Amino acid sequence: MRKLTSIILFLVIISNSFGQSKNSPLQISHLTGDFYVYRTFNNYKGTKISANALYLVTDKGVVLFDAPWDETQFQPLLDSIKAKHHKEVIMLFATHSHDDRAGGFDFYRKKRIKTYSIKLTDDILKKENKPRAEFIIPNDKTFTVGQHTFEVYYPGKGHAPDNVVVWFNKEKVLYGACFIKSADAKDLGYLGDSDVKEWKQSIGRVKSKFKNPKYIIPGHEGWDNIESLNHTLKMVDEFLAQKSAGKK
Repeated sequence: MRKLTSIILFLVIISNSFGQSKNSPLQISHLTGDFYVYRTFNNYKGTKISANALYLVTDKGVVLFDAPWDETQFQPLLDSIKAKHHKEVIMLFATHSHDDRAGGFDFYRKKRIKTYSIKLTDDILKKENKPRAEFIIPNDKTFTVGQHTFEVYYPGKGHAPDNVVVWFNKEKVLYGACFIKSADAKDLGYLGDSDVKEWKQSIGRVKSKFKNPKYIIPGHEGWDNIESLNHTLKMVDEFLAQKSAGKK
């Protein structure tokens, strides 16, 4: 009984470590080492959908990869990170131009956080008259921040014409954002800006370039299954086969 009580107490402490619950609008989970996945929510076609993003704790400060989808969580995310890690957020990278990724550019720039995107993303945001990143980076660039090194890589069109992924070679973490669908996904989701034919080729480039990932973080739904990239390829193949059959 004492052992069971201890286990329950431990779980309660863990669940409350970020002041969160399963109904919290901001949910933060430890991934490995200095990596944390955070989840926010928004409505898509009348359904509440989660969006995954990543942050990395370094000696120099915290690096965000994508902003919260829910703008009411822009500040709470900073507050949670400060309370947990006693560090400031210093950089934000957006993996493409959609609101669940780049929607926080204006807010975080005003907080004097450095914001980054590739030129393809910047061009789209400029055309749509939306806030843009302060710094425009090449399609493939390696960064070292504190004790960590990571590569921002543009594999080609896919979910969006400007989607990038981020690779942490030492830890074998692949942050795919919306370029990668969860292994739980039943379909490819929003395809309004997608190029599914190119997506197949782009997935091939990622698989060839970044070998044996230990963790793969998709843009939505569950992220604890490293078959998510293969599952995305499978759904892309199925989509293309159905489209081809429909033309006959």
